[in-house]
Amino acid sequence: MPVTSDAARRLADNIQRVFLGNKDAVSRVVVCLLARGHLLIEDVPGVGKTVLAHALARSVRATFSRIQCTPDLLPSDITGALVWDRNREAFDFRRGPVFANIVLADEVNRTTPRTQSALLEAMGEGTVSVDGTMHTLPRPFMVVATQNPYEFEGTYFLPENQLDRFLMRLSLGYPSPDDERRVIENQPARVALPALEAVVSTDEILQLQQQVDEVRIEASLVDYIVAIAAATREHDELQVGLSPRGALALAQAARATAFLEGRDYVVPDDIVTNVIAVCAHRVVPRTSVEGSEFESGRRVMMGIIESTAGPV
Repeated sequence: MPVTSDAARRLADNIQRVFLGNKDAVSRVVVCLLARGHLLIEDVPGVGKTVLAHALARSVRATFSRIQCTPDLLPSDITGALVWDRNREAFDFRRGPVFANIVLADEVNRTTPRTQSALLEAMGEGTVSVDGTMHTLPRPFMVVATQNPYEFEGTYFLPENQLDRFLMRLSLGYPSPDDERRVIENQPARVALPALEAVVSTDEILQLQQQVDEVRIEASLVDYIVAIAAATREHDELQVGLSPRGALALAQAARATAFLEGRDYVVPDDIVTNVIAVCAHRVVPRTSVEGSEFESGRRVMMGIIESTAGPV
């Protein structure tokens, strides 16, 4: 398979024109898109979650919508609703903001679980069902959701079945002093972001996603992923281990990482570098303070990686 990852690297470089620092986070965003996944970014306000999502959306020549999640948001505000047309004397379906290639669900955990669930079918199946009729979402389709830490006032807990719809969960952290100095001096969100131009099209993204599917993953590496998943299911500190869907997600993220690096085959590091982002939010610790499950999962997954023998 000829590796043509220049467009993917061009996408990452374009995002970094606005989102300064934390190149690993930018790579994970691109990997998530190439792997046909959805992304959850969790961190304190003001560290660039929304800027990163906007930079991705502006870098792709695609439709984009932003949903500001609030406690009074209704499911139909996301999916759309049937509206009576007096001239036709019939109901018409008015599409909601979820009908876009890239959807930003900002502060997703500030809306109620009932409204959060409106995204489940869209993220899992790429469709929306209203009044018994199924509507297909555009391709490519990616949800980038941001959320504040659970201990912040006015937040709702995201249940496990919704977390499992996200291929990756990231925490950006604070920038380094040098990067923060660049942010203050250049103000990229105010200056560079509005002027950011698209560098890839939706057709190119679909082609890249298909090429990612063709990246080879040897049997020994499949066994390595299976061993990681098995270790989570047998771990004393975990109530629920990694599901087969989680193992599939790890394999697909590894393929996308290899492709972004310009390879048509997976190496062990492609798996290891994605374990925390892909797996930590999918396991359920036996004991943890509400809202700290991700940190507990991260700690357990790091231990599993250290103790699980890789392929030789």
